[in-house]
Amino acid sequence: MRIRRCAVLMLEPREEARFALDDLLAGGNGLRRTLRCLALAGHLDAPVEVDAAERELLGLASPTEWLDPDGLPEVLAAAVPRLVAEGLLLEEAPSDPAASDADARLRELCWWTPSAVAHRHGRWQGVDGAGESERAGLLTIEGLESRFGPPPPHVAQTGTGPGAPRQPLPRTPDADFDRLLARRATCRNFDTARPLDQARFATMLQRVFGARAHVDAGTGATFLKKGSPSGGGLHSTGAYLLVRNVEDVAPGLYHYHPVEHALEPLPAPEAPLDELALLALSGQHWFADAPVLAALVPRFARSYWKYRHHPKAYRALVLDAGHLSQTLYLSATELGLGAFVTSAINEVDIERAFGLDPLEESPLAVCGFGWRARRMETAEFDPAGEVWEVARVPTDPE
Repeated sequence: MRIRRCAVLMLEPREEARFALDDLLAGGNGLRRTLRCLALAGHLDAPVEVDAAERELLGLASPTEWLDPDGLPEVLAAAVPRLVAEGLLLEEAPSDPAASDADARLRELCWWTPSAVAHRHGRWQGVDGAGESERAGLLTIEGLESRFGPPPPHVAQTGTGPGAPRQPLPRTPDADFDRLLARRATCRNFDTARPLDQARFATMLQRVFGARAHVDAGTGATFLKKGSPSGGGLHSTGAYLLVRNVEDVAPGLYHYHPVEHALEPLPAPEAPLDELALLALSGQHWFADAPVLAALVPRFARSYWKYRHHPKAYRALVLDAGHLSQTLYLSATELGLGAFVTSAINEVDIERAFGLDPLEESPLAVCGFGWRARRMETAEFDPAGEVWEVARVPTDPE
């Protein structure tokens, strides 16, 4: 049996501190610190704690050349079975090919190692982020300042100093576009009873995700023109939809086809749509009420086909998600709808619901849109009163 190391691997020394009464009584600070070393692989969902011998073996093993463990020192050879079982070392002829297959796909996708590790291990599953923030008192400015102190200044302080001269620039009168920007605000209050009409739903998808034109390069490669910029002009990010309340569209999960401007129905999820929406959004119930959710999901192979092992490729995909979300906001605002975007999502649960392989497709953010509610039950940031007549949470019952 020959072995080699997985392709994408980083080691993290992680210090953990816990209360120790005996240390405190002995005059110490009451903390006992433990240093652990974690191996984070791009094809594995969870980090693996490794000891000194295992670290040495991982450093010795090549990700490309096969190694015969019989020639290893005894202490290193003893570490082989566990590292194979964990998927950090791969066998040439494995009895269980799951880890080897995942590693092979990751090699083909040409991820840059730090991006692959950061993306894979930054994904959430089953996290109630909203509930945790509420329990920690971090949903209000007062709570944040009480816990973390005042935020950094709202404007960057340059090296010229606060008294340095500034050159005023002319302010131009508001045009229609300026007034549209003024009305753009994150919606946290959706009307759950009012269905979204199919015409606005279709317009939103066409404007935000649809292809306005496509070009065949003559080699079998096709390139799309859309309403938002994209790294390399590749438009790798697509939309997977959770639809609950749209006229003439059956509730369910869909993939949007940007060229055909059509919905592709996907298998029904195990959980009810309402529960899935709340889970996908990490407990953010103020967003989960939206009649349409759109997961922004890049196809990594499309981007990394051009940007192979590139340190900026993943950053470009993150920018793509930002471009799409702003186009969605402006389109929704122009149509009289509310919209939101959030990256506080449970990626693993979304992947499972839509049948996505996280090595190839994985959500970076979730957007949503629909009719605004008549009343602001959850606070929204609208200081100029462009959306709500009074920018506060109403307290008077109807």
